[in-house]
Amino acid sequence: MINIDLTGKRALVAGVADDAGYGFAIAKELAEAGASVVVGTWPPALNIFRNLLERGKMDESLLFSSGAKMAFERIYPLDAAYSTLDSAPESVRTNKRYSEAGDFSIDGLAKQLLTDFGERPLDIVVHSLANGPEVKKALIDTSRDGYLTALSVSAYSLVAMVSRLGPLMRAGGSVLSLTYMAGERVIPGYGGGMSSAKAALESDTRVLAYEAGRRFGIRVNTISAGPLASRAASAIGIIEKMVGYVSKNSPLTEPLKAPEVGAVAAFLASPLASGITGTVVYVDKGYHSMGMAIPD
Repeated sequence: MINIDLTGKRALVAGVADDAGYGFAIAKELAEAGASVVVGTWPPALNIFRNLLERGKMDESLLFSSGAKMAFERIYPLDAAYSTLDSAPESVRTNKRYSEAGDFSIDGLAKQLLTDFGERPLDIVVHSLANGPEVKKALIDTSRDGYLTALSVSAYSLVAMVSRLGPLMRAGGSVLSLTYMAGERVIPGYGGGMSSAKAALESDTRVLAYEAGRRFGIRVNTISAGPLASRAASAIGIIEKMVGYVSKNSPLTEPLKAPEVGAVAAFLASPLASGITGTVVYVDKGYHSMGMAIPD
């Protein structure tokens, strides 16, 4: 039997703030496969996330199939919109939700990882980050600032993380992000430049696979996951409609579950996927293969 074994490996999952999204599901599957997991959490959500854990509100979600309970090795503040602390505006750095978090930039995270775990502390990096402040607007109505913010947080942050964290990763390491079908096809209602950001993310995955593969000896892939009605996705405004439509029109009609994405992420992070890089892997019940909607 071939097993996914990540024993002795450390994963950073950036973009975990509750137990409802793909980031948490990926973190849990990596941990169940034996990896130690640290997470990066958006500073305004950091205290809420820690309180949920400390008060036992997530205990059921943290249980492994064996009955053991997952524990995060570290929880770090991270706002991947900022490569360094100095690049964050003063209004952000002095905001109470940020000022108490310390250095919440990508560079700050890298330095803390080195302090906590020493040289080359990472084997796996998961980018589960996206933000489109105008996602409910049609692209044609999106402002320049809204568009650029979507690109910066949802796509360029992957480039910045690979650039800064790549040197901290051991050879054979894996970087993984999450994309969506809107980067390839029109999804009305998924606006604000988010479709452009996902297209950029997929293109960057291919280029980074080459550059980071040659420079650091690591792999870079992305999972194109079907829609999930998580708390974060509720910002889109039509997430329930998206989930229902995809379920009705996919080869497999059961709604996609977060652990199904987590399991594929664990595979891609493992030595079993050592020959896979620069690839978009679809985990969407086959929806991407359809060319015509199913009549009611």
